[in-house]
Amino acid sequence: MTKVLKWALLASILAILPFLTDFAFGKTWVRILDFALLYAMLALGLNIVVGFAGLLDLGYVAFFAVGAYFYALLASPHFGLHLPFWLLLPAGAFVAGLFGVLLGAPTLRLRGDYLAIVTLGFGEIIRIFLNNLNAPYNITGGPQGINLIDPIKLGSFALNHPVGGSIPSVYNYYYLFLILALLAAFVSKRLQYSRIGRAWVAIREDEIAAEAMGINTRNTKLLAFAMGASFGGLSGGLFAGFEGFVSPESFTLMESIMILCMVVLGGMGHVRGVILGAILLSIVPEALRYVGPLQESLFGKVYADPSSLRMLIFGLALILVMLLRPAGLWPSPTRKRELSAQGETAKHENDGVYDAGR
Repeated sequence: MTKVLKWALLASILAILPFLTDFAFGKTWVRILDFALLYAMLALGLNIVVGFAGLLDLGYVAFFAVGAYFYALLASPHFGLHLPFWLLLPAGAFVAGLFGVLLGAPTLRLRGDYLAIVTLGFGEIIRIFLNNLNAPYNITGGPQGINLIDPIKLGSFALNHPVGGSIPSVYNYYYLFLILALLAAFVSKRLQYSRIGRAWVAIREDEIAAEAMGINTRNTKLLAFAMGASFGGLSGGLFAGFEGFVSPESFTLMESIMILCMVVLGGMGHVRGVILGAILLSIVPEALRYVGPLQESLFGKVYADPSSLRMLIFGLALILVMLLRPAGLWPSPTRKRELSAQGETAKHENDGVYDAGR
């Protein structure tokens, strides 16, 4: 099969996927597909920071929150503003990018666990800030959040309206999210093989050696934070327009951990692997919701909480995958080579600039 036929087949499957899903499982699963595409965009953004530049970020959901609240505040009755989505989405991505620089600037000299702790704190600060910024002017709505957010509109057509009275609104969002997810994947791929992308990889492998070769590590790392954050801001705006409601409860630490799991499980630094990880970790937990009712129908009444049982199975599956596939389900060739190296080759792969010649 030629390459053109493969791409044509893939495009055809993606085009009819919501109809097949609706026919087999119902409209709820089309909505889950929409969220899978949103998470794919989020994971691609985090992959720039973690996979390309090697900077561990545990507060990535903060940029998702910034984009969502930026859209919600300017496209809802909260302040009486109803700006169009084509203006708010790029503006929200830009504002989230500024927050990325704000996070990156004081953490330039931090690495590993210390960087993870600082980014974790940043994510929690943003969530608590949104939760408490409701007095005395009720800016963010506090714990109640913001509702009645304007849906995404293409011209005069709102995506939350069925097409022709028969095609549900979740189909409309699916195609929009699919186009934007493919665009995000294309941008990530171009960045990976650009001069900036190679500089990120050089910093990930050995920052001291990269700086010695003339790479401006300060600006390059700030750019990684800004680019990754902009993907999060774009996804946040789409989330707000899709849901019509945002609150701080949607942007917890667990969301950051889940997005990081998508990157690691799929294959850090590999665009296709990250997309695969995002889709699997969006769909599998929802599929496991049927475990409790299935067990009860087969073995009678169970006393374990179905949600706890679902997450237990999910956690065990993650552990098994990481034990059997430490490089991820679809790793990049470089990462796979590093983890499979043996003997003297493995030593050279792990050596830093200070270890050379010892």
